[in-house]
Amino acid sequence: MSGETTNPIAGVVRPSWRDPAAWARTADVMAILTAAALPWSTSLVAIFFVIFFVVLIPSGNVREFVRSLRRPVNLLPIVFFALAVLGTLWATDIPWSARLQGISPLAKLLAIPFLVYHFERSQRGMWVFFTFLVSCFLLMIMSWVVAYAPSLSIKKGVYGVPVKNYIDQSQEFALCAVALAWPVLDQVRRRSYQRAALLAAVALAFVANMMFINVARTAFVYFPVMLLTFALLHLKLREIILLGIAGAIAVGVAWSASPNLRTKVGTIFTEVDEYRDTANQITSAGQRLEFWTKSIKFVKEAPIAGHGTGSTKTLFVRDAIGQTGLAAEVVDNPHNQTLNVAVQWGLIGVLILYAMWIVHGAQFLGPGLVPWLGLLVVVQNLISSLFNSHLFDFHEGWMYVLGVGIAAGMVAKQKNNGTL
Repeated sequence: MSGETTNPIAGVVRPSWRDPAAWARTADVMAILTAAALPWSTSLVAIFFVIFFVVLIPSGNVREFVRSLRRPVNLLPIVFFALAVLGTLWATDIPWSARLQGISPLAKLLAIPFLVYHFERSQRGMWVFFTFLVSCFLLMIMSWVVAYAPSLSIKKGVYGVPVKNYIDQSQEFALCAVALAWPVLDQVRRRSYQRAALLAAVALAFVANMMFINVARTAFVYFPVMLLTFALLHLKLREIILLGIAGAIAVGVAWSASPNLRTKVGTIFTEVDEYRDTANQITSAGQRLEFWTKSIKFVKEAPIAGHGTGSTKTLFVRDAIGQTGLAAEVVDNPHNQTLNVAVQWGLIGVLILYAMWIVHGAQFLGPGLVPWLGLLVVVQNLISSLFNSHLFDFHEGWMYVLGVGIAAGMVAKQKNNGTL
């Protein structure tokens, strides 16, 4: 008889640090924490996602992951990033610091394949979306509080905005409000009216905050488009008509009751008129019109491959020489995603950008809550990017990356299981 003692469960139960399932659960937690932090802190988002990436490595299969990169949903973000890297080669008169800085906004797109891979295997994808909703709801409550008690706000001087800025806040609140439309409709059709009423109340609370506290003017464009997308995909003609009537009444009531709404809309027309009259009055709308005009000129100078990665600011600096007023403004972001891409990488970049948006949107054309969430993220990013470079901006860019990556992984899992 051997003197060695045999552990009957050795080889069956492994230490947690060697257990891929334990690492996968930790990755789930980090993704959930990333979503929770997104409305509040850019630093925490970066920290939690770096940890997510680190703990994801021991939980996955390298060969399976590499094979997954062939899918268009994963491949196009990589191609887009690769174009930015290659674009440094023909930005010959641009400082290398600017070229490297131009690559940085696209780096987050590389997270999409990892999120798709992980959440194709995870059971907790919906937890991430739910956590984001709860976090945004808490931010919305805080927004109402600081509107009447400004001393409690971390972000000083902006009405009803406790952290960050009203553009990010509006992007979050609009997404949550319209995302809830699907579960509200689902509960109504199941005749679960109490749950439908509760979800509708949460959605209306987000809308009320945007109407009466603070709202980004871009929301006046993307919010109706998001609602229209929902109506066309999920409602019958009679329901669309009723929704349109109810929406028109709601807008009329909000317009008459909300000075914030009237002021926001009125300033758009005032600023455009001021730009047309003088072209020197520095306003938000005037800046965009000036930036777009100059960007179109830059695109015409290098229409196919653009001026190279990180070239935007240098081009504006050169064009501002001897100018005054708005014409002397220097930016590295023309506040339009298409023009931002076209200036640096020309038609090649624009084709990749729209191919990515289209491919990502096409992933979510099926029925169900998860496809609806993924599609809504794509639609909002595309429309809001008419007036901002929201794919490249940190906050809106990470909303896109997390939303598309997690939803695409969950949809792929449903297809594999035959439940979609």
